Amino acid sequence: MRATNNGWLIMDACTRMLMRKNNVQRFFEENVRYIESSNSAMNKAYKLAVNEFADLTNEEFTSTRNRFKAHECSPSTSAFRYENVTAVPSSMDWRKKGAVTPVKDQGQCGCCWAFSAVAAMEGITQLKTGKLVSLSEQELVDCDTGGQDQGCEGGLMDDAFDFILNNKGLTTESNYPYKGVDGTCNSNEESNHAAAITGHEDVPANSESALLKAVASQPISVAIDASGSDFQFYSSGVFTGECGTELDHGVTAVGYGASADGTKYWLVKNSWGTSWGQEGYIMMQRDVDAQEGLCGIAMMASYPTA
Repeated sequence: MRATNNGWLIMDACTRMLMRKNNVQRFFEENVRYIESSNSAMNKAYKLAVNEFADLTNEEFTSTRNRFKAHECSPSTSAFRYENVTAVPSSMDWRKKGAVTPVKDQGQCGCCWAFSAVAAMEGITQLKTGKLVSLSEQELVDCDTGGQDQGCEGGLMDDAFDFILNNKGLTTESNYPYKGVDGTCNSNEESNHAAAITGHEDVPANSESALLKAVASQPISVAIDASGSDFQFYSSGVFTGECGTELDHGVTAVGYGASADGTKYWLVKNSWGTSWGQEGYIMMQRDVDAQEGLCGIAMMASYPTA
C-alpha cells in the first residue's frame, strides 16, 4: 500500500494481484474439496470434475454466463403442432441424425439465449433442407437489441426467434463470427441470410410428455436453472442433483433416452465449450415427480418452425 496526497491508502497493483491470486487458490481448493466430497457419495448417478471453472466462485461463474431472462409468468400456447403425436421413439439423438453442430463456447458473455435459439434453428434448417449450417450467434448479440434481448446482458429465445423472423433470416457463423462481446450490428452481414424460419411455437408449459413429443420431432430450446455448483462441475452420468426453478440459462434439448440402469434422461447441448460436461453435453433426469421437470426444463420450451 502507498499513501496518496489526500491521505487515502490505496493498494498498488502488485498487492491487488497477489490478493486475487491467493483468493483464486482458496476458491480452487474449496471447489476441489466439494467435488471430491460429492463424488464420494455412493447414491449419486453422476460425477463432478475439476474443469476450467474450478477457480471461480459459483456467483462469479453464473453471473457471466447465465443471463436467460425468464418471463414473469408461463407463456401461453396458441399452437403446438406436435400435440396429436401419439408414438415417439424410445430414444432420440439428433446428433446422429446430422441436425446438431459442434458444441460452441459463449465465453464470459451472457448470451446463452442466442446459442440456444441458434442451435434450435440449425436443427430445423437441417431437417427441412438436409444441410447442416452453423449459424451466427454474434448477429443476435449485435443486432437483436430492440427489446428484451440485450446481447451479453441476457435475453430470451422466443425474442430471438421473433428477430430472426422479422429480419427474414440469419447469416452463417463464418460470415459473422462469434466475438464474445457486445458489438455494433454489421448491417451488410445481417442481410446476408443463410437460413430462415416461418415462425415459432411454445411447448405447453410444465409437461414433460409434451416436451418429449417436441424433442422427438426436432431440437428444442429450453430454459433451466443452472445456478448450482453441481451444474458448474458436472462431468458425466445422468444428472439427478438438486436444483430450483429460477430459470437462468438457455440450452438446447437435442435428444432423450435411458441409461443402463433405466434412468430416463434428456440429452442437452450446452454452450460452455467441450471441456465442460460430457464434451459439452449433459444428461438430465427425465420424468421426475415435479411437473416443471428437473431444474425447470419443461417450464419454458420453444422451437422455430420452417
